[in-house]
Amino acid sequence: MTPITPEDLRTQLAQHTGSEQLFFNPLYRRLNYTEGVKQFAELAGAYWFLDIVGTEIFPLQATEDFIAITLASSGHNAVIAATDGNEKVLFGKEIAFTDCPKGAWKFYLIDNVFLLPSEY
Repeated sequence: MTPITPEDLRTQLAQHTGSEQLFFNPLYRRLNYTEGVKQFAELAGAYWFLDIVGTEIFPLQATEDFIAITLASSGHNAVIAATDGNEKVLFGKEIAFTDCPKGAWKFYLIDNVFLLPSEY
């Protein structure tokens, strides 16, 4: 499979303005994710990102109603950051290797649902 370009990935994700179906991973059933997040994981080859959100960031929902998450990829490595949507840093992690397309990919986690900003 040919890797998707950042521009093509942005174009695909821009089509998601809502979600008719929610998905979950059996390992962390209480965390649902939208069609847009599913498409991101598939096209970017980033199901590993969903695992990190599910195991390391999702537990923060116990004390934080809203979490803004950014996956900033340089094309070879990445940084995942989570904030309260303002200045308060809740989580940070460096990823030594990824083939995720370059860019700053933004997501929200609210009410146990992981979604794209356009799906909020």
